Amino acid sequence: MSPTTLPAAGPEHGHVTFLGAGPGDPGLLTLRAVEALSNADVLVAEHEVLDVIRTHARQGVSVVRTDADPSAGPPGTPQLTVVDGTSTTAAFRAAARDAAHLVMEAARGGRRVVRAVSGDPGLDTDAAEEMLACAAAGVPFEVVPGVAAAVGVPAYAGVPLRDAQGADVRFVDARTASDRCWTEVGASDGTVVVSTTLDSVSAAAGELVSAGRKPDTPLTVTIAGTTTRQRTWTATLGTIAQTLKQAKVLPSPDGGRPVIAVVGERSATARRDQLSWFESKPLFGWKVLVPRTKEQAASLSDQLRSYGAVPHEVPTIAVEPPRTPQQMERAVKGLVTGRYEWIAFTSVNAVKAVREKFEEYGLDARAFAGIKVAAVGEQTAKALVAFGVKPDLVPSGEQSAAGLLEDWPPYDPVFDPIDRVFLPRADIATETLVAGLIELGWEVDDVTAYRTVRASPPPAETREAIKGGGFDAVLFTSSSTVRNLVGIAGKPHNVTVIACIGPATAKTAEEHGLRVDVMAPEPSVHKLAEALADFGMKRRAAALEAGDPVTRPSERRPGARRRRTTT
Repeated sequence: MSPTTLPAAGPEHGHVTFLGAGPGDPGLLTLRAVEALSNADVLVAEHEVLDVIRTHARQGVSVVRTDADPSAGPPGTPQLTVVDGTSTTAAFRAAARDAAHLVMEAARGGRRVVRAVSGDPGLDTDAAEEMLACAAAGVPFEVVPGVAAAVGVPAYAGVPLRDAQGADVRFVDARTASDRCWTEVGASDGTVVVSTTLDSVSAAAGELVSAGRKPDTPLTVTIAGTTTRQRTWTATLGTIAQTLKQAKVLPSPDGGRPVIAVVGERSATARRDQLSWFESKPLFGWKVLVPRTKEQAASLSDQLRSYGAVPHEVPTIAVEPPRTPQQMERAVKGLVTGRYEWIAFTSVNAVKAVREKFEEYGLDARAFAGIKVAAVGEQTAKALVAFGVKPDLVPSGEQSAAGLLEDWPPYDPVFDPIDRVFLPRADIATETLVAGLIELGWEVDDVTAYRTVRASPPPAETREAIKGGGFDAVLFTSSSTVRNLVGIAGKPHNVTVIACIGPATAKTAEEHGLRVDVMAPEPSVHKLAEALADFGMKRRAAALEAGDPVTRPSERRPGARRRRTTT
């Protein structure tokens, strides 16, 4: 067995992995961490850490919260919930008096347990105690390091901890630091990284000044580091209290939240404007409404995250089978009997519809043998590959019906033994592809593979955010998404940036009383996201040039006059 392979689950092979989840960005999980999570039977962590790791866990994993739920028991009682699985036994729940005991009991029962902590396990005193308890009890365990907040947060804040001269770097936890510790770091001229809380930053600054640091020593303070809620303030030891007061962050309900402060002349705090790569992303912190399902919006949402946005998927349509199945049944039988030269998929839903019909008949991807397969774009192609089919044609340019037609070969009676194309698609699809194929000499069986209907309304909280200006932007990818979103959730607030994929969609948005701020240069969802990012970048640059604070659209005062920006 290799060193990185977890033992198989069973009564004699329980195992505990103490795993560092990093400072908050799920992208900072190590490859080893993802592997351990995918094999876990039980996850044990605080709820904020669970939010980072749970997407990498398998279905059926039991999830144990170690932070207290006031409604569920005495303070500190670990709370058990289950994700995609059945509850653990009553005896296991009764044994959950503390995290260490729970972890060992689960491992003794043959489970692979992942005990995840924020940052790095080696810097977590509770994790160290739990490791000692496992060692004393003979429970096998391993440690998967994580990115420590004291290192990861300054990197995301654009504050390198060392310069070319190799300045000394000291790390201090203000919550446990002794007078001697403050004296030592105060006497040093190196960089000091202080882990503290928002309401204790000023006190930590005072400790350093009392220990010998000059009041004009630069420092940065970062809250919610490595997440899209990150915010950084630059000041000096002597002015940080006033800076936070002016920013209206103290006193506040978040006063006890962890922060990382970096102190020192040589820590590049003065150059943060040039080095702040994360917070200067074009859509940093923007909450963007994507009117699609999570499955449909996967690559688009990833693209938006790369710009610093927080995508929120809200499906505006639901997919249902055709009212009469006979047409689809005849087409699938014709596909098997050699009626078609080509089959063209114009959406992931079309792939799903054909796949379901195949399964109904006991067929699989082998039924496509001898048939050329076309996909309208990358996401549809990926769905086909997952089905076991590699498409023969994907547009080399625009990923649309028009782009597909650009690359589609005309019918040639010499080389094409059959002149017919099977086109499974939605009931409301446009005729662009059908007309183009006919013009190229092909016969087309245009078959309704599925129907699109208006989706159910989103939760009340989402509806209120849409109407109340809680979203910074919304991406409309078709006229139907405009009509359906307004129909199920109401009209977006006038502070929300409206981005449309093309003129027809923009016209529909304007007909519904929406002002269109962004238009994609070509009908592609990824070009639409790029156009929104460009809008955000120009908006940010304009604010900086005017000396105004960089704010998100949703932070504007209700009723404030909006400044139109042309993209």
